[in-house]
Amino acid sequence: MSSQPEPEVLLQRVGRAGVITMNRPKVLNALNLSMIRQIYPQLKKWEADGDTDLVIIKAVGGKAFCAGGDIRAVTEAGKVGDPLSEDFFREEYILNHAIGTCKKPYIALIDGITMGGGVGLSVHGRFRVATEKTLFAMPETGIGLFPDVGGGHFLPRLQGKLGLFLALTGFRLKGRDVHRAGVATHFVDSSKVKTVNHRTAKHLADIDRSFSYFSEGSEFTTKQAETLSRMSPTSLKMTFKQLQLGGALSLKDVLIMEYRMSQACMRGHDFYEGVRAVLVDKDQSPRWSPSSLEQVSEQDVDSCFSSLGPKDLVL
Repeated sequence: MSSQPEPEVLLQRVGRAGVITMNRPKVLNALNLSMIRQIYPQLKKWEADGDTDLVIIKAVGGKAFCAGGDIRAVTEAGKVGDPLSEDFFREEYILNHAIGTCKKPYIALIDGITMGGGVGLSVHGRFRVATEKTLFAMPETGIGLFPDVGGGHFLPRLQGKLGLFLALTGFRLKGRDVHRAGVATHFVDSSKVKTVNHRTAKHLADIDRSFSYFSEGSEFTTKQAETLSRMSPTSLKMTFKQLQLGGALSLKDVLIMEYRMSQACMRGHDFYEGVRAVLVDKDQSPRWSPSSLEQVSEQDVDSCFSSLGPKDLVL
């Protein structure tokens, strides 16, 4: 008997709510282009539909809301000049913008791992509900990328220098700290989880100090300096500029900027090397080029933000 393959995303009306359920638990609900192409038109349809009052996005599996985008497929495409490396980012960012501008309440239940592409599916919505199982991070500088999907919009708007810290280090926020940081708007207790991790809240003062350029040598800041030393120097400089600019831009303008940055990464070296080291060979020893912050010129960074002309993202 041939069994039908499971749909990657479930789109249902439940009462007056449109419900999007990501259904790829074996790959931690990683977001691919076919899922984006199903979610976007349905979201626009529900937004215009008088019988739909709100949209809810959630995931199956209990372990992850969405652990990120389908980076491996994008990497393979980018290596051979396949249009997927353009289409994925373009259509993902168009969906992020649709979520950020949705006229109906959009509620993301970020229960479990929420990283990268999963952040883009949740953080721009009106309500983001975390549980003790929520694990939030934007770890892109570790794979030669940058915190995209509108990271340049929401990260600089977090308290103090927290957004810059999360963007550069890929630090993981857990449970209630996701709510305390302002990433989630609400916290719902989950009876399955007994303890909550409070570390980050205690470190907020340290974070502000280290990222305001008058760092004191606490154990925490020393550890973060070590983390930064392992990241792509090009990604760190791109990300720093992204957040500097993004703090004063609309979500639309941030996504246009980030699309330019994504294509610069597709043209470059570090993204492919980062994916190789972290996701493919898993040797965790990327050979970045340039290998130090000093070797990344301002001109190199500025070129990542330049217009793509007719290939620019249009929103």
